[in-house]
Amino acid sequence: MSNPIDTKIISKLAEILDKNQLTGLKYEDESCKISLTRDVCCGSVAPAYTPVATAPVPAAPVVQTETPAETAPKVEDYSNSPNAVKSPMVGVVYLSSNPTSPNYVKEGDTVTAGDTVCLIEAMKTFNPVKAHKSGRVTKVLVETGDPIEYGAPLIIIE
Repeated sequence: MSNPIDTKIISKLAEILDKNQLTGLKYEDESCKISLTRDVCCGSVAPAYTPVATAPVPAAPVVQTETPAETAPKVEDYSNSPNAVKSPMVGVVYLSSNPTSPNYVKEGDTVTAGDTVCLIEAMKTFNPVKAHKSGRVTKVLVETGDPIEYGAPLIIIE
């Protein structure tokens, strides 16, 4: 039995593939490997899913709760914030240089302009993202492995 496919990840990867007119894209994390390729003659996207672990995963119970609109927490939009370190490209974000290393920054850290705060992997190349100003990291808005778009806020420095 294989792991369930996270269709949200596949959809996001297909969007990145489409938006950048790529012919192929690979994504890998602890639980799966996803490879998307575009059929050049007709433009369709065909996902290939390879589970890393083959042990069956029990389904989590689905609990649906209704939250009144007035009590739902407000999600803050940092896309226009001058304090946001923004992604310089489309890719996959990594908060450390490798899985066993500590993150470049965490909330509460002090950074200097030019310090590396994360990496963006694009086309199998890891590109450092630098702090645009000195200050204290107040929020880390992404997690390692998140697909990211150009201009998306990654980290808030105040």
